[in-house]
Amino acid sequence: MPVVVVESPAKAKTINKYLGSDYTVLASYGHVRDLPPKDGSVDTENGFDMTWEVANDSRKHVSAIAEALKSDNALILATDPDREGEAISWHLKEALTKRRSIKKDTAVSRVTFNAITKQAVTEAMANPRDIDAPLVEAYLARRALDYLVGFNLSPVLWRKLPGARSAGRVQSVCLRLIVEREMEIEAFNPREYWQVKAQLATPRGQEYEARLTKLAGKKLDRYDLENRTQAELAVQAVISRELSVTSVEAKPANRNPSAPFMTSTLQQEASRKFGMGAKICMSTAQRLYEAGHITYMRTDGIDMAPEAVQEARSAIKDRYGDKYVPSSPRIYKNKAKNAQEAHECIRPTDMAKDAEALKLRDADQRKLYDLIWKRTLACQMEAARMERTTVDIGSRDGQVELRATGQVVLFDGFLKVYEEGRDEPVEDDDKRLPQISEGEPAKFGKSGLKADYTKATTRAEDGGAADKGAVAVLSDNAAVLATQSHTQPPPRYTEATLVKKMEELGIGRPSTYASVITTIQDREYVRKDKNRLFPEDKGRIVTIFLLNFFKRYIEYDFTAALEDELDDVSAGQKDYKDLLGRFWRDFSAAISETSDLRIAEVLDVLDDALAPQLYPPREDGSDPRTCPLCGEGKLHLKTSRTGGFVGCGRYPECRYTRPIGGDAAETEDRVLGEDQGDEISLRTGRFGPYVQRGEVTEENKRPKRASLPKGWQAEDMTLEKALTLLSLPRSIGMHPDGGEMKSNFGRFGPYIMHQLPDEAKPVYASLKDPQDVFEVGMNRAVELLAEKRANPGGRGRTAAKPLKELGEHPEGGGAVSVMEGRYGPYVKWEKVNATLPKGTEPDDVTMAMAVDLIAEKAAKSGKKAPKKKSAAKKPAAKKAAAKKPAAKKAASKGND
Repeated sequence: MPVVVVESPAKAKTINKYLGSDYTVLASYGHVRDLPPKDGSVDTENGFDMTWEVANDSRKHVSAIAEALKSDNALILATDPDREGEAISWHLKEALTKRRSIKKDTAVSRVTFNAITKQAVTEAMANPRDIDAPLVEAYLARRALDYLVGFNLSPVLWRKLPGARSAGRVQSVCLRLIVEREMEIEAFNPREYWQVKAQLATPRGQEYEARLTKLAGKKLDRYDLENRTQAELAVQAVISRELSVTSVEAKPANRNPSAPFMTSTLQQEASRKFGMGAKICMSTAQRLYEAGHITYMRTDGIDMAPEAVQEARSAIKDRYGDKYVPSSPRIYKNKAKNAQEAHECIRPTDMAKDAEALKLRDADQRKLYDLIWKRTLACQMEAARMERTTVDIGSRDGQVELRATGQVVLFDGFLKVYEEGRDEPVEDDDKRLPQISEGEPAKFGKSGLKADYTKATTRAEDGGAADKGAVAVLSDNAAVLATQSHTQPPPRYTEATLVKKMEELGIGRPSTYASVITTIQDREYVRKDKNRLFPEDKGRIVTIFLLNFFKRYIEYDFTAALEDELDDVSAGQKDYKDLLGRFWRDFSAAISETSDLRIAEVLDVLDDALAPQLYPPREDGSDPRTCPLCGEGKLHLKTSRTGGFVGCGRYPECRYTRPIGGDAAETEDRVLGEDQGDEISLRTGRFGPYVQRGEVTEENKRPKRASLPKGWQAEDMTLEKALTLLSLPRSIGMHPDGGEMKSNFGRFGPYIMHQLPDEAKPVYASLKDPQDVFEVGMNRAVELLAEKRANPGGRGRTAAKPLKELGEHPEGGGAVSVMEGRYGPYVKWEKVNATLPKGTEPDDVTMAMAVDLIAEKAAKSGKKAPKKKSAAKKPAAKKAAAKKPAAKKAASKGND
């Protein structure tokens, strides 16, 4: 029996089902070999020869394949149909040849299939080929480049920038995008402008909105109304005139569907619609592919096999009718150069099956499959037909003109199934307009715009003065409204927009996007907050360092050109060793130059480069580099293991510090007063604001300090508050059973501490309100400590009561309830706790919603939900147990 090798056991199981007992299907469990992380793994002196070693985890899997080849002298390499898959096949062949498991007469062949279906697998087995040498060479070139950059550049970072962890060929360019976007946002100066709209009505009383487009006979540009005064004059100009409809223009418009998914667009859409990160998206897609539900998920291709197109058209006709099927199939062509080995798009393997038909239990798989299925069907559907209407309304003297726009969907077409998400909101131009005729009067509406005015002014009171609509001017009849707006800085990247940008620039490839974005977060260069990517101080420092000392290697054009060259290697048009030689010649010289620099020299260069962000001009005109605490030292950029920060040059006499990203005005330190001869000051460190008693001296190297508790604001600090903090821990009094009770703030918030004479360690009881640290009395403290001792592992003496009881789980049995948790309400079922989505009220939770949340949580945590035990199923369980030996035998046969 030939030995067939794939990457994963899940894929092996599915393929084994199609091939049957005539084949032995085994899994390699990934890459098998890699370059050892030590000097010399790529020999730059001898033609870039590479030293490979089999990973510890892979040895047993290689041994299993070798053992199978003893009785089956034929090897079929069926790894994934891309560059990485080709490399794994090559590694396997090399490793097995080295251990003499592949002999001269061993038949070795390579097969690929774009989908794990019986037809695709059978066709692939009937058309074997040799390993694609150019594809392997492209992989070798990429791996060597990544090693040479990472292994040589990372140590430079460790030595010159303590706390920096690594650099990479694509990783560092990706980080640069995020850092530069943040610097754009910080340097952005918002510009004020005003917009005017009116509520108008037809002679039949139907109301609609129109915006002011012409004033004083001149077309209004975006910034023509610069302030409130001009906006008020514009409102008066509109309200003081009689208006009529000067023109009505209706134009038909067609909207075509988006192309089917490739890797990058799937990641973008999953992020937009579900907030799903690139890593989770790809791992979920991998499981769908291995189960045979979708085609291969790492591809630049958007073309679809002819038989798949016909399947899609049939499915559309069956579900929605003939009118949704175009007269001829839609053809999508790849735009990318050398699209990833000419793969198909990502599509379902069976167009007739939607997510419900597959009965997928995992929530992420269900959502992602539904997305792929809908996008694939939509791409072969009729265009949506619209009618866009533009109505111009003007005054007789031509001084004022307004415009109303609207859109009517005449035929929904592909929109019946799917509409692509957007990265950023766009102007709402799809409002439906009433019947409006040219020449008819446009009276002011009676309902008015009071609600919009109230909304705008409320936002202003809430501190949103820089947001759109923060301030407003309303006419006396409430029919004309002017709203203040400000230009907005470019938005921070989401994973979706970052992938899109990398794709536009030609940086990286589909198989690398997820791992690169994950790496920069794991390295703590970037953090994700509310789906947006923020650079950490450490990431800023690394980027500025690379821009100053290795700029060429993180330039967008250079990285994209290198990707193109690697594509030429994979197409057999370039020699990969020539590419490596040219790269290494210049890169090694840059490494040598930087290695000789002292840390102080590096920091001076970075300090100058970051000066505009680190030391912005002060309102009083004083030197922005003067230390705000001691008034004598100069501020400088410094580094530590936790990243970069700004500190006073008079250290250790002055210990002023502030984060790189901190605004000097917001973090300005000050002296709060004196107490017992000591100066009490408010300071800002790398971990936030704190108060300090006295200064650092030879006799007092560690003056007393206290961080501001959660909810305390630096600008509200007074001498009295600072002394209260510095007096902690506070003594509450003696416990009736002995020992002093104290209150304080800790890593996890406010608490009380007490230790009985016979206890090995103190008992800590949490306090809910930070103010309780200063106010909790003897009785309450004794009660809280007693509760803690009675239930040391819980949060109270009695079990929490459900906020809502939903009943028995419909599949597994057991009570399902909504509970109040420390971090908000959650659904509880046996050992599974699933937090409610943000904005969901406990009363709104249904059993169906709860079941989905439980399934999703169980899948993510890797738990198997406990099955309901019932007497009715016991006999069947016993019967299965009796057949155990036979089952084992069958399993063994399938895995040989």
